[in-house]
Amino acid sequence: MLEDLKELVCNLNLELPRHGLVAWTSGNVSGRDPETGYVAIKPSGVLYENLTAEKIVIVDLDGNIVEGEMKPSVDTATHLYVYRHMPRVQGVVHTHSNYATAFAALGRPIPCYLTAMADEFGGEIPCGGYAPVGGDEIGREIVKCIGDSPAVLLKNHGVFTVGPDPVTALKAAVMVEDVAKTVFLALLLGKPEEIPPEEILRAHRRYIEKYGQQSGNPIP
Repeated sequence: MLEDLKELVCNLNLELPRHGLVAWTSGNVSGRDPETGYVAIKPSGVLYENLTAEKIVIVDLDGNIVEGEMKPSVDTATHLYVYRHMPRVQGVVHTHSNYATAFAALGRPIPCYLTAMADEFGGEIPCGGYAPVGGDEIGREIVKCIGDSPAVLLKNHGVFTVGPDPVTALKAAVMVEDVAKTVFLALLLGKPEEIPPEEILRAHRRYIEKYGQQSGNPIP
């Protein structure tokens, strides 16, 4: 069932340690099949080096296992809440990447100091409040706080990113950590100035409309 989606989700999960976004078995990537609504997600507690497409678990939007012999991620309820309440989203990524999670530990958003942030995120990366793991509380906080951004931090927890497909959601997770590191270092050196809102809007619109190879259908 959904062999292509399982293969994709498996490969994207393997990108998390390659980009230094996770440690040991933490973090996960999921993808939703737009036709069935079923979600493919990493199994709980499996080392990335042992992850295969066959181990990816398929669940429905209520969390029932449709296919798979392993337990799905403990963050499954979070992913499913996002999918149920954000129809545009077809991919969700969760990491505890160091620099971004440092901001999350303080309950602080990442201000838009960088043109890369204006381009990719259209503004600051927001930070939601604390929510316990295991139920849909984290999902509720994500939906409440993420706004139009593809990324949100959760206080004392980590990073969640979303996208119209799992690849775009993963790209956002990689970019979050990249800009978080730069902002962290800039704050050590001094007090950077935020980019004015009108310039953020201009830069983000230009990125959406002009970046990529296909005219009229830009690739983020």
